[in-house]
Amino acid sequence: MDKLPFKSDYVGTYIASLTPPEIIGPLPEGIRINFYVTGGEMFGEKLRGSLRAVGGDWLTLRSDGVATLDVRVTIETHDGALIYVHYNGVGDLGPAGYADFLAGKLPKTMGLRTTPRMHTAHAAYTWVNRVQFFSIGEVDFENSSVRYDVYALG
Repeated sequence: MDKLPFKSDYVGTYIASLTPPEIIGPLPEGIRINFYVTGGEMFGEKLRGSLRAVGGDWLTLRSDGVATLDVRVTIETHDGALIYVHYNGVGDLGPAGYADFLAGKLPKTMGLRTTPRMHTAHAAYTWVNRVQFFSIGEVDFENSSVRYDVYALG
């Protein structure tokens, strides 16, 4: 069977500042850890603006060291549009990540892979409603920040 063609286009990069983790604690499905967005910036040719100080990541760290993300943020573009962004994704702290987290040992960074969806009513940006995005990112635990390069699949 032939592979279906696709392309990806760079949309922009965003950097978000985060609160220190709010640790709900070990639950049956894993350790629940919440990070809240305190601000940030989106820059690129297709999207630029700021991240509002709302939203966050309701992360679950599984016993195998895999972190599952559940993120919601709002981008306010340079020209005043509001874009709601929701995505899921994964990060990997390694096989000992769960135990290390419980012991208070975190690496400096963790790579992230996500699949954002964006939604807006603003006429200049309705194209985002029709696109599946993916992003490659990294959380910096020491500086309470995250950075993503965002791409559109076509």
